[in-house]
Amino acid sequence: MALPAYRALLRATRIAFANDTALLHSSRAQIREGFRSKRSLEPGSAEVEGAVKHAEGVAEVLRTNVVQGKRIGGVEGEGEGVYKLNIHKDTERGDNDTVKNPRGTGGVVKVDTGGA
Repeated sequence: MALPAYRALLRATRIAFANDTALLHSSRAQIREGFRSKRSLEPGSAEVEGAVKHAEGVAEVLRTNVVQGKRIGGVEGEGEGVYKLNIHKDTERGDNDTVKNPRGTGGVVKVDTGGA
């Protein structure tokens, strides 16, 4: 249960921070520390399930919503410039309709209760 979530987080950091070695190493160290801090929890407990769901959610956000940008033009220190974005196959691409109506179709918020 925890091992697949751990591996998913490591894969997500590899995708999200592919060209930033320092951030990649830092994020992986933070993941290791987070999992080590939960090591003493009782397997199958509600706290473990919550921690695993959190890890899976973080992996999903890293994989689909984090995009690296690198400045390739403009003057350093000024707000303007040209950036090259590392958009990959897992990057979530919304359309203008989702931006205009963040509550979803018909103005209703969609909540996933996990079958509960």
